[in-house]
Amino acid sequence: MDEKINLRDLQLPEMEGLLKSMGQPAFRAKQIFQWIYKGVKSFDDMNNVPKALREKLTENCYIGTLSLIEVQRSKTDGTRKYLFELEDGNTIESVFMKYKYGNSICVSSQAGCRMGCRFCASTRNGLERHLSPGEILSQLMEAEADTGEKIGHIVVMGTGEPFDNYDNLSAFIKIVNDKNGLNIGMRNITVSTCGLADMIDRFAEDFPQVNLAISLHGTTDEIRGAMMPVNKRYPLNILLETCRAYTEKTGRRITFEYTLVSGINDSDSDAERLCKILRGMLCHVNLIPLNKVAESGFDTVSRGRAGEFQKILEQRGIPATVRRELGADIDAACGQLRLSKKL
Repeated sequence: MDEKINLRDLQLPEMEGLLKSMGQPAFRAKQIFQWIYKGVKSFDDMNNVPKALREKLTENCYIGTLSLIEVQRSKTDGTRKYLFELEDGNTIESVFMKYKYGNSICVSSQAGCRMGCRFCASTRNGLERHLSPGEILSQLMEAEADTGEKIGHIVVMGTGEPFDNYDNLSAFIKIVNDKNGLNIGMRNITVSTCGLADMIDRFAEDFPQVNLAISLHGTTDEIRGAMMPVNKRYPLNILLETCRAYTEKTGRRITFEYTLVSGINDSDSDAERLCKILRGMLCHVNLIPLNKVAESGFDTVSRGRAGEFQKILEQRGIPATVRRELGADIDAACGQLRLSKKL
């Protein structure tokens, strides 16, 4: 083996294949897999694995981790924002959040983003590269190690467009769901996309139990396209047709993320149009008063205005909530995560 293999990148069947190539039985892979997801970072601590195999693993493999550079703690709600350094010097951010139903983490799927949404900090420096499965799940494991608390819910909603890194996203979901590893249920995982319609079809086929969230943010192609370049590739009629097909195929509700931007998409007419385009669809609207990003030039709305917008939707049969604001005092709220420069 020329280059060491990060075992956190491997699904259990892949690890079994690796161990078989070393002349080892399949059950050794299961032992090693279980150790890794108990948080062990050294092969020497795997006390039911023979010493000769541990030495061979040390020679050819490693258990990838992230370097924790900084932790910011919210003074208001227990949210923690992490700055992690990757092996190549790029840095990413993740957010640990506490809810009544348990702990959740918002993980990044790419170092940077190339989708270009104007209100989002994550895309400001463009895309550096995709994250590997192990780099995505290591964000969760490092947060658990820091807090000393288990995390039972995952949102792939940090830096990056998850469907732009689909193969690694897919492997990540399978690894965290494995009963021999973290054993996090598919229904406790949410993936958010800016609306890559062709990948939504694939996701419905591959992961019908995983929650899907879609960034909508506009009720006409003109409004949405001005904020989200992806709308030129997948205009609203195509995106919404795909969403209806998704709900019919999976029987699962879609969450539409709708960031309220003052004077852009927050009028009563916008609310009425939103009801019209979503009517009859199995969905829920998550209203997000814009979390300001200095470079965007956009202004937010008051929570009172968000409540008025919500009332219009609910009166017309569209379930809607105004997102609870977590971590805004540490720039950890929705749309505020960004790719930091290399250290």
